[in-house]
Amino acid sequence: MSDGRIFREAWIAGVTKHYPGEPKPGYVTPWDETPEWEREAAAAVYGQVRDFIKISEGYATRLTREQKGRFVAICWTAQMFRYFKDPKPGYVADWVDLPAWQQETDSDIFDRIEQTV
Repeated sequence: MSDGRIFREAWIAGVTKHYPGEPKPGYVTPWDETPEWEREAAAAVYGQVRDFIKISEGYATRLTREQKGRFVAICWTAQMFRYFKDPKPGYVADWVDLPAWQQETDSDIFDRIEQTV
């Protein structure tokens, strides 16, 4: 499975688990229907998290759940600036401004990537 697909599937699983109510269709779009830019962004963030874990020689596992989620969120924010000249504020919101479901999902994504390294 590709790096980006692992990221996307972890995102969908997190949204399904943590989103209050019915998530927006775009939040749970399957990989094969995900826009190319989003696939590239997902693969890039996966790579950043994977490399971070490797460079720390595995000690990134000692980060708190929040720290792991924050790392995913900041990597994703950088990708939004990469792909959008003027991204929507919600696309580049700071961790404290993200809804709880998104924070939990980002933390789950780190955990999922950690399992593959």
